[in-house]
Amino acid sequence: MNNPVKLLLVFSGLFGLIGSVMGAHMAGSGSYALRPIHAHILVVGWLSLFSWSIFYKVFEVKYNALSKFHVWSAIIGTSGLVLGMFLTNVASFNLPEAVTLIVYIGGGVTLLLSFTAFFVQTILYQPKK
Repeated sequence: MNNPVKLLLVFSGLFGLIGSVMGAHMAGSGSYALRPIHAHILVVGWLSLFSWSIFYKVFEVKYNALSKFHVWSAIIGTSGLVLGMFLTNVASFNLPEAVTLIVYIGGGVTLLLSFTAFFVQTILYQPKK
C-alpha cells in the first residue's frame, strides 16, 4: 500500500478493535491480567497510529524513505511490543524466554525508532508557501 494515511488508519482500526475486545473480555471475566497489553494496544496501536494517519493527511509530506520507515516501524513495532507483552506475561506456549524477550524488546526498540523517525519527520516538514 502506497498511502500512509490509509495504511495507518487500517492498522489503527485493527488495534482499536483488538483493544476493545480485550477490554470487553476483561470486564466480562472479571480478570484484569490483560490490562497492560490492553492499554498499550489502545494507546500505541490505536491512538498513535491514528494520530500519525491524521498527520500524513493534514500535512503534505512526501512519502519518501523516512515516511515509509516511520509507517512500517510503527506497525511492526506496535505489533511486536504487544505480542511480546502477551507472550511474556500471559501466554503459556512454553516458548524459550529468549524468544519472547526478543519479540518484546525488538518490538519496543522498533517502536522507539518509529517515534524517532516521526520526530525527525516533523522537524524536516516544510509548509508549502
